[in-house]
Amino acid sequence: MRLLWVTENHPPSPGGMANSCDRIVRGLRAAGVAVDVVHLSRRTSTTASREDGLLVVPLTDDPEHALRHLWTTLQPRIGDYTHVVAFGGTYPMLAAPVYARWGGLPLVTLLRGNDFDTGVFSLRRQSIVLEALRSSAHVCVVAASTAPQVTALAPATPVTWVANGIDTTEWRILPSEQRAAETWRAAHVAAHHRTIGVIGQLKNKKGVRLLLDALPADRFHLILAGDLEPGIGEWLAAHPSVAHTVLPFRDRYQLLSVYASCDLVALPSFYDGLPNVALEAAALGVPLLTSDAGGLADLVDDEIGFRFPAGDPHACRAAVHRAATATDADLAALGAAGARRVRDRFGVTGETDGYLKVLESVR
Repeated sequence: MRLLWVTENHPPSPGGMANSCDRIVRGLRAAGVAVDVVHLSRRTSTTASREDGLLVVPLTDDPEHALRHLWTTLQPRIGDYTHVVAFGGTYPMLAAPVYARWGGLPLVTLLRGNDFDTGVFSLRRQSIVLEALRSSAHVCVVAASTAPQVTALAPATPVTWVANGIDTTEWRILPSEQRAAETWRAAHVAAHHRTIGVIGQLKNKKGVRLLLDALPADRFHLILAGDLEPGIGEWLAAHPSVAHTVLPFRDRYQLLSVYASCDLVALPSFYDGLPNVALEAAALGVPLLTSDAGGLADLVDDEIGFRFPAGDPHACRAAVHRAATATDADLAALGAAGARRVRDRFGVTGETDGYLKVLESVR
């Protein structure tokens, strides 16, 4: 197999989707699949081709020209490919169906969280999303609950749930990072407070405000690591009694000392895929406090954390209360169970095998 992989998210672009793209591509290549990645980038103005199968295409201020010109580049060798894959973002879902049709190739669309959750309700993006789904030979989703929603909109298109994975072999907290976390806690966190981390997209649509309203000011120290939405900052300024620390966006390996500082990691999303943060925290033995949105329901239950129905403020408050009153031994047991679950059910081998089966089914 040889894949033409079209994406807006690939390193060096930051964020969880770029990490996921890189992880999946590496897994497929290790399994013997040739993957040529086309990175539709908003961060560069220069087209660049690398020997490792990466073509960077700048969208700049004329994406229509960039996508049409890209076809001029692809057309002479489109017959070398067995599949076209659209991974995340509006422009891959716009362009990949066209390239697949013109090349006479099957299209496989890998839906990520917001591609579908908000895309189907967007005046600008809805038609692009629906056309991509209905043009696909197969669609993959990262949350089991998304599969029937896709089927309702594209009944003729097969849909498969392939959960995000994580490679735990090198994902661990070093002693130096643990010491740094302990030093930070001693200097910033009151002795009777537990730390609860919110990492990544710090936005209201991710349920951050829902969590803030549920937190008792005298029990938790909040760690916010990521890009802070202005409304969240205003809330914190208006509630000085809530102990908190705001950290800038960091690379995932730079987050290890942050995870080490957390007694819990919270993902109170209204809707979601399966965030890498959830897998990363659980793999390190940090208990999770999450909603049951999207793929979080596939990962989290009472055996590894504290789960509540998405968008329910009373249930969120109850989950926070359970986390506040749990003993240290309870949290340690939840964390250990979470690490086992991620290792057993959400590894990169299972993720790669899932995509291989889909690709082989539409070869």
